[in-house]
Amino acid sequence: MSDPAPTQMSVHAVQIGDRINTAGFDGEILSSTPLAVRIGASGLAVVFRYGVAVFLGLTADQEAEFLEQLLPRTFGRISTREEEWAKVQVAKEAEGPIPVGGPIPVREMSLERLLVVSDALAKSVVLGRHEREVASVIDTIEPFARDLATMGKTSKSRSDLLKLLGSSLLVQHRVSGRVAVGEKPDVLWDRPDLERLYSWLEDEYELSERVEILNRKLEVISDTATTLADIIDAQRSLRLELIVIFLIAFEIVVTGYEIFSRGH
Repeated sequence: MSDPAPTQMSVHAVQIGDRINTAGFDGEILSSTPLAVRIGASGLAVVFRYGVAVFLGLTADQEAEFLEQLLPRTFGRISTREEEWAKVQVAKEAEGPIPVGGPIPVREMSLERLLVVSDALAKSVVLGRHEREVASVIDTIEPFARDLATMGKTSKSRSDLLKLLGSSLLVQHRVSGRVAVGEKPDVLWDRPDLERLYSWLEDEYELSERVEILNRKLEVISDTATTLADIIDAQRSLRLELIVIFLIAFEIVVTGYEIFSRGH
């Protein structure tokens, strides 16, 4: 960012969709990966392709105006937006761990440092959305398991279970494929000295721990849905076997009756 640089800046991250097309964007572009656009004298908007925009030092009106520009470029818009707020402050001393409930300390309001902060908040926002989605899937799958525990069978159809399995796979794809939470921001390739700042942010927002917990929950959902689907398949096979046995028995009875009738 150019002078005069503020000593404190608000940060607002919001997810508006599954994907944002950042190609050919108009404005004063400061970075292309991720897309960073200067807004006003010292404000900054950072756009991530996986559907998140991070605003630094912008007013509510500036944010709303920028979001209007993004909407035509947004695919898979979400009705309930995931949001997160923070503050960045120039540290009087050297950069260090983020104090609990306090602002994120940075040595200076440089573009590279703000991109690192934006990356961490963007990933945190995406994880927040996926955590809610997985919790919803678990709430949905619980009655299936309860039916199995109490009645020894489930009243749900195989297609319902496959939908749950598909939901878990979709979340897994978004986390590992599009977002790549475990990967470090691109700016660190050119500025390895900022790795400590990213490490502190990663610890503050518990990015690695949340991804690990999320993956474990997804595995549980996948295993549970697969097991229940296998049980339904087994029940269906048993029904088919009983039908076949009934048809064979019926054929034997009919054949026996015909033979008996001809004999008399």
